[in-house]
Amino acid sequence: MTFSKNTLHYCQAQLLETKESLLNRLNRIYSDFKEHERSGDDADLSTSNLAEHAFVTTTKRIRTQLLEIEKALLRIQLGAFGLCEVTQEPIEEARLKAIPWTRLSIEGAEIKDSLKKKFA
Repeated sequence: MTFSKNTLHYCQAQLLETKESLLNRLNRIYSDFKEHERSGDDADLSTSNLAEHAFVTTTKRIRTQLLEIEKALLRIQLGAFGLCEVTQEPIEEARLKAIPWTRLSIEGAEIKDSLKKKFA
């Protein structure tokens, strides 16, 4: 690994802090959604449907990010944290500090994007 133990501890702390924040946000969103009244005339039902769609979309995005965080925490435990899944090279330290759940280096992300465009 090309980064220090301090960076590893920093990233782990950031992952845990972000996880806690997302779980709290998920709980608030769920509580707000449960309190939302789902009866009334057509306009009220339409508003309820829009609120339900927003709830589902937001919770899906949060769950996806939580899964990425859990995977990053597991990589820390396994000693594989900070390695790009595409290039198998260390991920840039600044990138890890900015997005500690990332699985790709900048080069790996570019390769993945170019392959996606090529086969789209």
